[in-house]
Amino acid sequence: MARILIAEDDPKQAELVRRYAVAEGHEVTVVGDGRAAVDEVRRRVPDLLVLDVMMPRLDGLDVCRILRSQPESEAVPILVLTARAGEDDLLDALDLGADDFLTKPYSPRELMARVRSLLRRHRVSSSGVARPPITVGELVVAPATHEVHWRGVPVDCTAGEFALLETLAAEPGRVFSREQLIARSHGESGHVTRRTVDVHVANLRKKLDPALIRTVYGVGYACAVAP
Repeated sequence: MARILIAEDDPKQAELVRRYAVAEGHEVTVVGDGRAAVDEVRRRVPDLLVLDVMMPRLDGLDVCRILRSQPESEAVPILVLTARAGEDDLLDALDLGADDFLTKPYSPRELMARVRSLLRRHRVSSSGVARPPITVGELVVAPATHEVHWRGVPVDCTAGEFALLETLAAEPGRVFSREQLIARSHGESGHVTRRTVDVHVANLRKKLDPALIRTVYGVGYACAVAP
C-alpha cells in the first residue's frame, strides 16, 4: 500500500482516480487546488502525487517548482495530468521535475499502470535485499536510498532521471538506444517517449556535468565516466 495525494479541481476526475487507487489498496487523499497540494505535502509527504496542471490558486507547474525546491519533497514521484497536449507544456513539466505525464482523456487502466510503475521505481525493493551502490569514477548512484553523489556532492534527481542514470552508470561506456533506456528504466511504461529521454538527459547534464553522458548521434547515449 502507498499513500497517494491527488490534486485535481474537477470532482469527477478526482473521484475516478481516487476510486481506482483505493481499489488497488492505496491510501488516498484528495485536494482541489495547488496551494492545498503544497500544504498537504508539507503536512504529510506522500509516496506519489497525481497532479493536474490547470488548477486554481497555484497551477501544477508552480506546484512542481515549489516541491522540487524543498528537501522533504524533492524526491516525491509526480505524475502530471494535463488537458493541454502541446509538447512545450509537457516538456515544461518534465523540466520542473515531473516524472511522468498523462494527457486527458486517459483510460483508468493506463493511469494505474503508470502509478504502479512510478511507485515500483521509487520504493526500495520489498525483498529487503538492497542493491549496492554503483560507483563509476566520481559518480555514485545508490539505488537502495535513491541517492546520487557527483564528486562528493549530493545531487537531487527525480525518479525518472534517477532510473535513467542508474541504467547508464551500471554499464559505463555502453551505448543505449532511447528505446533501450525506456525499456530498462521505465519497465512496463512503454508510453514514455524518446523526447522524454532527451529531456531527462539534458537535466542530468545540468545537474551533474555536461560531459557525463555522451551522445552517440544516430544511436543513443552512454555514460562517459571512466570506471
